[in-house]
Amino acid sequence: MARILVAEDDPSVRAFVVSALTMKGHEVVAEDDGGLAAETMDAEAGRFDLLLTDIKMPVMDGIALALQVGAAYPDVTILMMTGFADQRERAHGLEALIYDVIAKPFTLADLLAKVDDALAGKPVEVVSLARQSQIP
Repeated sequence: MARILVAEDDPSVRAFVVSALTMKGHEVVAEDDGGLAAETMDAEAGRFDLLLTDIKMPVMDGIALALQVGAAYPDVTILMMTGFADQRERAHGLEALIYDVIAKPFTLADLLAKVDDALAGKPVEVVSLARQSQIP
């Protein structure tokens, strides 16, 4: 299984994500802001398979964290999560750096499937806005 660093400032979301990933068999380290996550990544010399980060956080947001981790540790896959549409748009220019953005709220199945896809390097399915409006 994988080593995953989670950066999420909401305690209930962080607990849900850590519990789900641990039950799946992953080794998970969690921090409650991007600054602490950056310190952990550096302390571990980038020895993580995946960074799963919220976009909107105090101290250092997920965009800044992704830029720092991507520059220092290009082999770490980065998956972002957000409950804010405007924050998702901020990540839009980072396609070369991040794997994808998962929208909150998400189900356990959605989270685990997206993490599995990211770890496997499965291409992200891009759904056009026209097709999204047709999906029930």
